[in-house]
Amino acid sequence: MKFPNYKRYGMLGLVLAVTTWSSCKKDGNPHNLPDVDPKDYEGTIDGFRSTDEIYPDNLIAYFSFNENNNEQISGVAPTSTAGATIVDAGFKGKALELSEGYLYFANQFDAFRTDNLKSFTISQWIQISNNDATKTQLFQLARPGLLNGNIDIILQTQNRPASNIDFLTIQPYFSTIGGSRQDNVNNALSPTIGPDNWVHLVLTYNGTAGTFNIIANGVSIGGFNNRGVGNNLFNAYEPSELIIGGNYNVIPGMEVNGDVSFAGMTGKIDELRIYNVFMPTAIAGSLYRLGLANQ
Repeated sequence: MKFPNYKRYGMLGLVLAVTTWSSCKKDGNPHNLPDVDPKDYEGTIDGFRSTDEIYPDNLIAYFSFNENNNEQISGVAPTSTAGATIVDAGFKGKALELSEGYLYFANQFDAFRTDNLKSFTISQWIQISNNDATKTQLFQLARPGLLNGNIDIILQTQNRPASNIDFLTIQPYFSTIGGSRQDNVNNALSPTIGPDNWVHLVLTYNGTAGTFNIIANGVSIGGFNNRGVGNNLFNAYEPSELIIGGNYNVIPGMEVNGDVSFAGMTGKIDELRIYNVFMPTAIAGSLYRLGLANQ
């Protein structure tokens, strides 16, 4: 048996090996994407430079509470208010401070019509305390003549005294296509509340999957996120109105029944944003961190 002359063929083999290896080497940029410059991300948080860069095309209502109580996109002012003051000590600039108060908008916002609102996200910064007496209705997409709205963000502030800042029961509801209501609640996790603590609270709903999340300070805290599809999907019944800080039963002359379990809100609200899109927890976390950085 004759063996190959390695001295003769060695260099040729090496060249062939290198050529073959090079041709098999993976291209690190097969789609010819542009190079990423790290400088483009300096000063950003999770890639965002400001809160305004998060779902800008899906922001359908915004209350900054910097100058007045108006909804900033439409310019609509509240029909009536009570116990409502714009104060300097906001989370970002000024804020709405309510003392057993509310804002009532007696008009149908186009953005909240049935065909326009299938998924939603409601983001706000709040300062709130337990009160050991009455529930607090933080936000309601109200249905005229009914106590329960299309969307109800209910804080069970009656469960604990004001001295308890370790746990706030948050129980939002939404109306369904089938005519019932679905809710979520935080049974185990809670942000720290009280007059010295701002809390970033996000309620977000996926109108395709039926997911309904409660996110506080960037953490998903709801115990019952999957609310089902079919007849359990959300429905924004018309006509609708908007109440911040209460429901019809806390507005004199507009009571719909004898329920006295709610009182007008006492606390502060700032940077209330409403989107017509579901917001994943990671993006809600970015919104929270951007807020902390005043961006």
